[in-house]
Amino acid sequence: MRVPAVSPALSTRAFRLALFALCLVVITGAAVRLTGSGLGCSTWPTCHGHTLTPPWRYQSLIEFGNRMVAVLVTLATAAAVLGAVLRRPRRRDLMLLAAGTLAGVLAQAVLGGLTVLFKLAPGWVMAHFLLSMVVIAVGVVLVHRDGQPDGVGVARVGRETILVSRVMVGLTAVVLGLGTVVTGAGPHSGSTGVARLPISARDAAEMHSTLVMGLVGVTLATLLLLRPASAPPDVERKARVLLAVMVGQGAIGYTQYFTGVPAALVEVHIVGAVLVWLAVLRFHFALHTRVPDPAAAREATEGPEPDRAEPASALTPA
Repeated sequence: MRVPAVSPALSTRAFRLALFALCLVVITGAAVRLTGSGLGCSTWPTCHGHTLTPPWRYQSLIEFGNRMVAVLVTLATAAAVLGAVLRRPRRRDLMLLAAGTLAGVLAQAVLGGLTVLFKLAPGWVMAHFLLSMVVIAVGVVLVHRDGQPDGVGVARVGRETILVSRVMVGLTAVVLGLGTVVTGAGPHSGSTGVARLPISARDAAEMHSTLVMGLVGVTLATLLLLRPASAPPDVERKARVLLAVMVGQGAIGYTQYFTGVPAALVEVHIVGAVLVWLAVLRFHFALHTRVPDPAAAREATEGPEPDRAEPASALTPA
């Protein structure tokens, strides 16, 4: 049976759809917690006892709706894997990255089920969010590599800028981690009677905001490094977008802090966290490009070069 082939343009759409779905499920998952619907379905993988469908209560419907979104995300990442496998020309790096997004989504489903079974204990909720950020990162790499040729990496900026960018990515990851601590200590637990972290929510928020200010400073320093280095215009543009998203996210964070942490603003803050993560990764990966490897391209089209025998004169003693 002839296996159908998928064009690079079609596989690109599948990869981008998968990344969008990975971001969407984080946002809908936050809505579940902020509406107090985290235990709207008290069991997993069923909703209540042996029943798969939810009762007609809004909290159960919200939680069940998020589970349906998770199913759609699984289908989207499975489509990305299929697109990578059937893509012509086929690329091994894209197949591995697409498979990584699907594996991450399946791991998210299991971790989400454990979070429900452990009654939304803060550690499980934090782990679930951070795993989502890891899977999103894999999706960003997938989309980025899809837009590059299969070849070797080449830096587009100086080494100092690349090192600062790595610091920025690591610092952003720490900021996201501290954000989950603020959530674990804060009032939006996802349901009634859920344990909170043994730390003051105010202290956690202050640590988080201090690190955010440092991150904004590093981003501003990176922008100052790019100008004299004559960085490519798209790199500078991504840096400006990143700085704007960070400043906006910081403004939302301070607003929610001084207004009593309303649920609607927290949801906006979650959206901002996803956008910051996307922006910092897109900027970091823009610092390199890939160029085709001439030897690999020649081998792919012509086959390996045959061994050449030494000339007879070289084998015969003088």
